[in-house]
Amino acid sequence: MSHFTRIRTKLYDLDILKKSLSDLKLEWRTDNLEIKNYNGQKDQVQLIIKQENNYDLGFKWNGAEYELIADLMFWEQPYSVDKFLNQVTQRYAYNSVLQVSEKQNFSFAQAKNAEDGSIRMVLRRYNSVL
Repeated sequence: MSHFTRIRTKLYDLDILKKSLSDLKLEWRTDNLEIKNYNGQKDQVQLIIKQENNYDLGFKWNGAEYELIADLMFWEQPYSVDKFLNQVTQRYAYNSVLQVSEKQNFSFAQAKNAEDGSIRMVLRRYNSVL
């Protein structure tokens, strides 16, 4: 029997989530925000990732974080659910660090992807001494 699966995340900011999905070249939208499962059940979400089979993925605010909602029987992404969420979460963390660092007057210098999949970021902040 097919049904919606709700997967908790550590994603809190919709704008950072949108940027992260775009960075990963995932098309998303925030209009017509209803997804369905095999049984015809529907759920309202804040962001949709379309799938060719019309069983779309959604991110829904649960009051504390954005949950990934999908009918996993119809998962049609190039990666497993775990790898998909790991990539989204890593890019979300990257974009969160950039956003916070900019607010604290740091500037982005460079980023390097390591063989283990981690990202090393270099940020700089210049203090003026008068």
